[in-house]
Amino acid sequence: MAAGRTVVRRAPGKLFVAGEYAVVEAGNPAVLVAVDRQVTVTVSDPHPHPGPDPDLDTDSRAGPDTDTGTGTGTGIRPRPDFGDGPGSGGRSGSGGGSGAGARPLGRPEAVSGAASLPGAVSGAGVPGPGPVPRPRPEAEPEPGPRAGAEAGAGAWGPGVVISSDLGPQRVRWHWRDGRLVEYGPGGAEGARGRLAHVVSAVEVVGALLAERGRPVPAMDVRVGSRLHEDGRKYGLGSSGAVTVAAVAAVAARCALDLAPEDHYRLAMLATARIDARASGGDLAASTWGGWILYRAPDREHVLDLARRRGVGAMLAAPWPGFAVRRLRPPAGVALEVGWTGEPASTASLVSSLDRGTWQGSAAHRGFVRRTGALVAAVAEALDAGDGPGLLEQIRRARQELARLDEEAGLGIFTPGLTALCDAAEAFGGAAKPSGAGGGDCGIALLDARASREISHIRQRWATAGVLPLPIRPALEGIEE
Repeated sequence: MAAGRTVVRRAPGKLFVAGEYAVVEAGNPAVLVAVDRQVTVTVSDPHPHPGPDPDLDTDSRAGPDTDTGTGTGTGIRPRPDFGDGPGSGGRSGSGGGSGAGARPLGRPEAVSGAASLPGAVSGAGVPGPGPVPRPRPEAEPEPGPRAGAEAGAGAWGPGVVISSDLGPQRVRWHWRDGRLVEYGPGGAEGARGRLAHVVSAVEVVGALLAERGRPVPAMDVRVGSRLHEDGRKYGLGSSGAVTVAAVAAVAARCALDLAPEDHYRLAMLATARIDARASGGDLAASTWGGWILYRAPDREHVLDLARRRGVGAMLAAPWPGFAVRRLRPPAGVALEVGWTGEPASTASLVSSLDRGTWQGSAAHRGFVRRTGALVAAVAEALDAGDGPGLLEQIRRARQELARLDEEAGLGIFTPGLTALCDAAEAFGGAAKPSGAGGGDCGIALLDARASREISHIRQRWATAGVLPLPIRPALEGIEE
């Protein structure tokens, strides 16, 4: 890997078209579409810092969000660490864990390659929400070649610096027991929570390098997001996009030659360590782009496989339940996107569903069955170029989410989302919340030739406080 090499990778955001909530369970299908707003991750050599940098956060006062970094010192070999503790209970975005340090991964065993499904990328599921364990206070930083002052980094030693255009400061980290730990007396947990997805992505790539006997170089990781505007979160899958882009950029910087499915798998592992209930649909859309039919793996099995056999074995093994394939873009259909102005938490809504009595009930089983059938019909309509059939299934999807909302009391349909859907249907379109609802975005599909109707819908949205977003499908996933 040549000194001074800078790597840039971009990953698009996503919108759910159909299959929300049901897709959280392994093997259930959903249709998603990548969008033409991206997260960009740039990885380069660290800037030289002869001593403490006043612009660096060294006491957990980092800026908000999961985004970028820089580092100093020379390469080290982290011991990969995927905690044994319980899952995070569905709190997406929280990377901290309260359990003791997890046992290091054992020496990976040889495994056979992943089985492939006709017309699809496939894999096998792996259990376990492994929250990132807290560092042991008494442990010393992982030693590396010419660490510390010998590396010209003063007391900082080798590591990674992460920065984001959504936060005012860069945060410097060093490796300890396969885990990135923030420098300074404040500890890592505050910054780790804000930078959870990019930190986990770097750690997972570092674990793969360690298994292959290769050091992790010091690096500067910087994140820029077009999935936010003026600090506003639109609900376009920024956590998934930053995870995919970070995995791809760090892997490329470390000269790892990975296929798209490898990028997805590493991103899925990085995400599952934070929240094992996350379906990974956003990761698939960010990886492959376009319109996709997706089935989630068993994330518990993914985590267990990585803990027991290593990251390399996890990449090669089948993941039962997982499959993804590209679908034909809809012919003659326009996609309109509206933002309600209300940020929502997918993880909070999903965990609320888990805590209620609906889970495991007859109503739950009926929802999963009906949702699976309508998702299959959506995919069939897309493949056949059947625009009217596609709109019919989107209306069904809205009805299923409304029934779920009534049965489980989740608050999926806010007044803004209801107004968004009603306006589209009043002019012959089909509309629904995109994702878990409770705010964020809704989508509308209409005849692409109906320019007057589309204009009227946008006007009604604006009157209802819904902001039309200039978003289009993105046909590509990860880009350089």
